[in-house]
Amino acid sequence: MSNSCFHCGLEITDRNRIQSNIDDRPQDFCCVGCESVCQTIYQGGFSAFYDQQTSSVLPAVALEYPLEFYDAQVFQQPFLESAPSGGKIITLISDTIHCAACVWLIERAVGSLEGVNWVRANLTNKRIRLSWNEGEIQLSQIMQHLAGLGYSAMPYEQNIAEKIANKSNKAMLYKIGFAAFTMMNLLWISIAMYTGASEGKYYQYFQWLGFALATPTLFYSGFGFLKSAYSGLRNGLINMDVPISIGALTTYFYSVYVLLGYSVKGEVYFDTVVNFIFVILIGRYLESSAKKSSISASSSLQQLQPKVALVIKGKDEIITPVGAININDQVLIRPGERIPVDGYVLSGESDVDESLLSGESRPVIKTTGDEVFAGSVNGQGALDISVTQTLKQSVLGKIVSLVENTQHSKNSVVCSIDRIIPYFVGVTIFLAFATFVYWYPQDFDLALLSATSVLIITCPCAFGLATPMSIAVASGAAIKEKMLIKNSDTLEVLNKIDWVVFDKTGTLTSGEFKVEKIVSISSQDHDEKTALIQLMASIEKYSEHPLAQVIVNENHDELLSVTRFKSTPGQGVSATIDKKIIKVGRLSFVDVDHQVDADMLKKSQQLELEGSSCIWCSSQDKILGFVALSDQIKKDAKATIAQLLSLGKQVSILSGDSQAVTQKVANYLGIEHVVAQALPEDKANYIKQLQHHHCVLMIGDGVNDAPALVQADTSMAIGSGSDVSVNHADVVLLKSTLSPILAMINLSKRTSQTIKQNITFALLYNTLMVPLAMMAKVTPLFAAIAMPISSLIVIGNAARLRNK
Repeated sequence: MSNSCFHCGLEITDRNRIQSNIDDRPQDFCCVGCESVCQTIYQGGFSAFYDQQTSSVLPAVALEYPLEFYDAQVFQQPFLESAPSGGKIITLISDTIHCAACVWLIERAVGSLEGVNWVRANLTNKRIRLSWNEGEIQLSQIMQHLAGLGYSAMPYEQNIAEKIANKSNKAMLYKIGFAAFTMMNLLWISIAMYTGASEGKYYQYFQWLGFALATPTLFYSGFGFLKSAYSGLRNGLINMDVPISIGALTTYFYSVYVLLGYSVKGEVYFDTVVNFIFVILIGRYLESSAKKSSISASSSLQQLQPKVALVIKGKDEIITPVGAININDQVLIRPGERIPVDGYVLSGESDVDESLLSGESRPVIKTTGDEVFAGSVNGQGALDISVTQTLKQSVLGKIVSLVENTQHSKNSVVCSIDRIIPYFVGVTIFLAFATFVYWYPQDFDLALLSATSVLIITCPCAFGLATPMSIAVASGAAIKEKMLIKNSDTLEVLNKIDWVVFDKTGTLTSGEFKVEKIVSISSQDHDEKTALIQLMASIEKYSEHPLAQVIVNENHDELLSVTRFKSTPGQGVSATIDKKIIKVGRLSFVDVDHQVDADMLKKSQQLELEGSSCIWCSSQDKILGFVALSDQIKKDAKATIAQLLSLGKQVSILSGDSQAVTQKVANYLGIEHVVAQALPEDKANYIKQLQHHHCVLMIGDGVNDAPALVQADTSMAIGSGSDVSVNHADVVLLKSTLSPILAMINLSKRTSQTIKQNITFALLYNTLMVPLAMMAKVTPLFAAIAMPISSLIVIGNAARLRNK
């Protein structure tokens, strides 16, 4: 077997070896990332890439393919997200984003390109999320434009992201190590100079030695600052590396000027150049590490998905990367393994731990035909499953996407700060120039060092990190409590809400209904009741209402053939069976010319008074009967409502169910405001009326809740509910309990406080330090130490949100 990776050429060991067929020949790879990229290259018809290699080793992280690769559909497919409004969405990662001004530069420069719908850069995780119209601009053009700005980027994938981060950290450590070496040697030279050597014959020698040490430090360890500043200025934009570079270059070239004998009074400051480059590099490294540890939620979620799985092909079990598994593939899940994909069980029986997705700690028994989900853990049995969703579309994949998209979304505070930062940097340069002009008549050296201190000590990064860092950490903290924040604005809005509106079925109640009674025209006829259930189940099979499945499960006969199925949200469903139109739903929906039997109506009213829900069924000419379903109120509902009321919140029930059933639940929970028999548009209108005087939170789980969820100031959906409600809510609660609602309100309060604290600190820091630097009270070295510490304080304060 080969001892080097077919793609990148790195060494392969028994532990990391992954084998896959490439062009019908077995090849060895060092990781899933290399294997996946190689598969993509060959599937796209770009195998000549490997023939044109000039070296046996390709970059394993920064995959610098020809630009046309990025436009190939087969290359883009694993990274694309669906865009509701058309176009394409992709997430890129760039290890060259390091300050708030970089975010502003990328968003402004790329966002101005024709064909780019929007772009969001994130300072905390160094990712760029963008949407574009392929008919107007190609991805390759966007990538080329980013490179022109000085930002190398790659489509984001977890294993590639880790490699990029590791490579970037290693390169920075090399630079820090070199700067540390030169700084220590220059320290001894400075001590010698300050203790008498400046008067001796070796004075000139020590100056040249300082020059020899400072020059490679500036142009190697400090090259990142210089390159970034040049790229920004070339594009007519200012980033945070511009003042740092101006300070370093000015101090360096003035020292060279003195060294060459053009000034007899001046001093050389090579030690100052080396010292603040070293300190700033240390600060950025610590800042990067702090960010990584603070926003590890989505990364830890992705690590819950195995990288490979056993795919059954004929009699063979082939180890296959998860990204290469297709729909309808058959996968073997051994006892104790984590399930890698969404699918259904073909054979086998086992108990599966789905607590990651549902919050339910008890294992769920899975047998033939049952669904299983990526990220859940198999128990003691083996399962053969058929794949139903690709990696990106799996339940776990969608959860990860929700978390990451939250970190990219921006609220009004972030947008305002992003607009201010470029001007902030411009003002910094102006203040530094003014400082130099003020002190120049008294002492040139003092003027130079004071201006350099102003350039270095001002820190827009503390402003830039104040809000997004808090939001990112809060999102990670929410994930641990089984809460997914889809819209970062909700962390600000939740702190202002004073009215909470609950849907009833599936939200306040468990939604686990059971058939309590079946009433048909001939109430004593067992065969007639069986036929009624069969008829209703045949139609309800196509409905996603939570009550529909209860009726389907009650039926034990073969389902009838159904055509022309139609759902009327908030009312019921209808379909054609044996050329007859059958309706199932509310009495007002199914009633045929008010021909309901009086005894049957009386029975239904009595059952509803007792808390049951009645689902009626009718044919074209008569009412056939109804089914009474009973529901259970969630165990923590009463305590949750009591706490909301104690916090001064008003609470309503907004339900499509009958007045009697809804009122009974309200009485038990102590809820004063009740709206029953509400259609979807009624729910939205009720929320709209409340919003005239209140900030409203809507909580629901059904299709008919979607308009109200959208209308509310902020909204939550129960994760076990319909896809429609989950897609329209700002927060998704993976637990079926209600206590996370209180946790989210508390988290939003703490997040708002943390953001205010961070912004206040950033203001105080710059308000205090900049005048001190202008007054010549701060040295460049102290400035270099203070600047990264201010960012670390902001990050550390945000990290406190992880604590309960």
